[in-house]
Amino acid sequence: MDFATQPVDPTSAAALAAQDLRLGLVDRRDREALAAWFQADARGFYASRLTDEQLDVRLEHAAHRRATGVWDAGSADPLIPVATVSTWPAALTVPATASSIAPAPTIDAWAIASVTVAPTHRRRGVARALLEAELRTAHRLGMPLAMLTVSEATIYGRFGFAPAAFVADLTIDTRRVQWSGPRASGILHFIGIDELREQARPVYEAARRTRPGEIELDSMLWEALIGALGEGELDPKNLRAVRYDDDSGVAQGFVLYRVAGGESDFTMHTVHVLHLSAATDEAYAALWRYVLELDLVTTVEAPLRSVDEPVLWMVGDRRAARVRHADHLWLRILDLGATLTARGYASPGRIALDVADPLGFAEARVLLTVGNDGRGTVEPLTSDVPADAAHLALNVGDLAGLYLGGTHASTLVRAGRVTELRPSSADAMDAAFRSPRTPWLSTWF
Repeated sequence: MDFATQPVDPTSAAALAAQDLRLGLVDRRDREALAAWFQADARGFYASRLTDEQLDVRLEHAAHRRATGVWDAGSADPLIPVATVSTWPAALTVPATASSIAPAPTIDAWAIASVTVAPTHRRRGVARALLEAELRTAHRLGMPLAMLTVSEATIYGRFGFAPAAFVADLTIDTRRVQWSGPRASGILHFIGIDELREQARPVYEAARRTRPGEIELDSMLWEALIGALGEGELDPKNLRAVRYDDDSGVAQGFVLYRVAGGESDFTMHTVHVLHLSAATDEAYAALWRYVLELDLVTTVEAPLRSVDEPVLWMVGDRRAARVRHADHLWLRILDLGATLTARGYASPGRIALDVADPLGFAEARVLLTVGNDGRGTVEPLTSDVPADAAHLALNVGDLAGLYLGGTHASTLVRAGRVTELRPSSADAMDAAFRSPRTPWLSTWF
């Protein structure tokens, strides 16, 4: 079944038609229509109007996605949509069992991106119609959950999403760093963007399968990650890439960065780490040491890092780093059984969950049973909750926030978001849902 050509949701289409707005799909074979859609997407994020070259890249790498728009025939330029959303299926890494960290299991998820509404058409329910339409489409296609990264954190909770993986933005004063981490035995190499495109993908793939929250990258996301789409400060000619090979000559890590500043004092440059990925701990240490010991550099800025970044234990003086935490990956459960059985668990037991879902996709009382092997089964619970089961009530968004193990049920109980219907149930859920690795998503989508 071709997900990109599934018909638009009739409920949302009717709601928008009542305002003389048309909900529709962009024909992937229509270059003019796709180009107009990409221009609307860029406008929605305050980007400059795309050049022909930039459109060519997007038409090559992103035309496989489902592109949905809203059109207003009364607009000054009726070919350009007044709202956009893009969706596609992608594999999301989820927690492994306690006895098996890598490779971790994955689950198919409905990735949602490019959510924009023109300022001229806000406060008319357009975003709600778009998002609910794509959630209903994903549910109809049998997708177990949806995922997105957000620019505004106040929008998506009303649709059943919640943050499931967080990030840390690091700013490190290299003048205070004395390397105390491991000494690597491999070799570092400068490489070009074309080499990075070819050589770094296996490294990223190996790394993402160890970390809950990482996703499979389509070609558009991969081009963005390696800096091939950037303009201005992120123009590829301003970027530097370094690959780490182990002592057997196998590539195990890469870092992509740019250097700025130094105008008033050439000894005071800032390194901006755009991406650092490592398949081994040795590669991780080698690349971070390289970045932190660059000459004529006083500051390293590294956004979108894990909240438990090991480098903070390798710099000698932990106060050399300033850390700002933020939400990043948001999830929305559409199928309770498929989602809960896809991941591994850390502790056996039985947990009854009363899940509320205002949109109706995943509202149910279910019993999750985790065996000694860390695998779970889910069954509808129509009778009394078994005497030996933990029992909690929560909404679908809070369950999504707990799903990857980055947030504790006991925390949400104290916050008044989850209700324990039997004593110590949150402790039982925390024990089962604990992830061997802290969830993390290292890129935007």
